[in-house]
Amino acid sequence: MTAAIIGGTGLYKLPGLDLKEETVETEYGAARLFVGQGKDSDIVFLTRHGTGHSIPPHLINYRANIKALQSLGVKRVIANYAVGGINPDIPPLGVAVMGDFLDFTNGRKSTFFDQESESAMVSHVEMSQPYCPVMSQVLLDKFQQGGFNPFSKAVYAAANGPRFESPAEIRMYGMLGADVVGMTGVPEVVLAREAGMCFAAVALSINWAAGIKPTIEIVADHSKLGETRLSILRTCVDALRATKDEDCTPAELI
Repeated sequence: MTAAIIGGTGLYKLPGLDLKEETVETEYGAARLFVGQGKDSDIVFLTRHGTGHSIPPHLINYRANIKALQSLGVKRVIANYAVGGINPDIPPLGVAVMGDFLDFTNGRKSTFFDQESESAMVSHVEMSQPYCPVMSQVLLDKFQQGGFNPFSKAVYAAANGPRFESPAEIRMYGMLGADVVGMTGVPEVVLAREAGMCFAAVALSINWAAGIKPTIEIVADHSKLGETRLSILRTCVDALRATKDEDCTPAELI
């Protein structure tokens, strides 16, 4: 049973695991993956921005990434996001486990069901629980055991980027219930659910969102930020290995 970790900003390697780089061709393009070897063959790592953070959020080939994971038999995914904190309980270096999302992206290829076909009915993926409650609870438990104080069931506002949001936009997101804001959470979660995967997500706040302070200030303590990111990755690996495919229920297509 192979499971995957998707790394975001600042997460370009998965230390401590024996991984081999592979390029997987899909009908949507090529995806670059790091596939576990030997005792680590249960883990696949994908860094959505590329190893040098060369791909901006609105140009990521989300469909190729998810299809590549699916082709390797991945059924469970934990994604990582660097975000701006909106909720006062998620300050810089705060960790949140996702529970829902708001989509403010545009112009992205956001579904696998985008071709008309006379031989197949239109499909709609059920999104009442976008994020797997089983893996999410395991993540929360393991973060608490590791000394974190994770925020539970956070709402992720997905902005298009690559620009940062305006203060007025952040006020709007907050009024609509968003706890954090990022640029890559959608359509990733939607595509994974369409592909029959169980999906959980962890957000690390690296700044307060626009308007909360006079200017956006990214966490300046790079050693602390690096340590936190490494701890999050290790926790994600532990959570994947503490769950099985059969523990989770994939989304229905209606």
